[in-house]
Amino acid sequence: MFDGMRSTARESVVRALWDVPKLLRHPVWRDADPGQGRGLGVVLAPGFGAGDVSLLPAASWLRARGYVPASAGVGFTVGCTADLLAELVRRTEKHAERTGGPVVLLGQSRGGGIARLAAARRPDLVHGLVMLGSPVLDPLGAHPSVIRVARFLARLASAGVPGLLDDDCMGGPCFEEHVKILAEPLRVPAISIYSRSDGIVPWRLCLDPCAECVEVHSTHTGMGFDPSVYEVLGPRLADWATGTIRASTSTPSTTSSSPIVPCG
Repeated sequence: MFDGMRSTARESVVRALWDVPKLLRHPVWRDADPGQGRGLGVVLAPGFGAGDVSLLPAASWLRARGYVPASAGVGFTVGCTADLLAELVRRTEKHAERTGGPVVLLGQSRGGGIARLAAARRPDLVHGLVMLGSPVLDPLGAHPSVIRVARFLARLASAGVPGLLDDDCMGGPCFEEHVKILAEPLRVPAISIYSRSDGIVPWRLCLDPCAECVEVHSTHTGMGFDPSVYEVLGPRLADWATGTIRASTSTPSTTSSSPIVPCG
């Protein structure tokens, strides 16, 4: 459960950006092997209302290590789930063709949920899946202030404003269909990174039974700027790039991991 105002007080763009100098000084950023990624493509999907700028550090970190990052093209991730999924799949197809094989999908918050939908629907395009603070067990389980914004956008959509999620995305057939897909087993390796300090998404909603669930100590908005996130991603992405897949029950020494229910 959220602890009222203290939950949202931890979350701000300014506070997230405060971690940038720490990230830039950290060995996980500075020690880059440009051959690590072997040209593996990565498609980046930002969180609700965040936009591509929120994952610029991730794109830069990936590029310096020989991965080929690309935008998911979902803008601020405030549109209809079906439309966002269609665009992500289109971009993933294009990037897979460009890089010569399946790609990694990396999404934060709602972007991670959309990425999981794409991985479940088109596993032939996906080499691996990374979700950062993504409430895949309940897409409407985010902080009430976020849900209020989403419902306001749905009202705008009902009034004729294009490009926004609507009531169908919040509780109609569109919502029901995608919740069902989110519960489907994954056929690709996946990691879900969560934080008990997350003031936007209750951490338990990130515990995807089909993913390796790894805890970091970060805010929700700060995950893309937190060195501990890159410490988790580094060895796993390297394994994926070389074709070595870690078992979903592995527990990294630098983090704590929740018990994982095997996904069948």
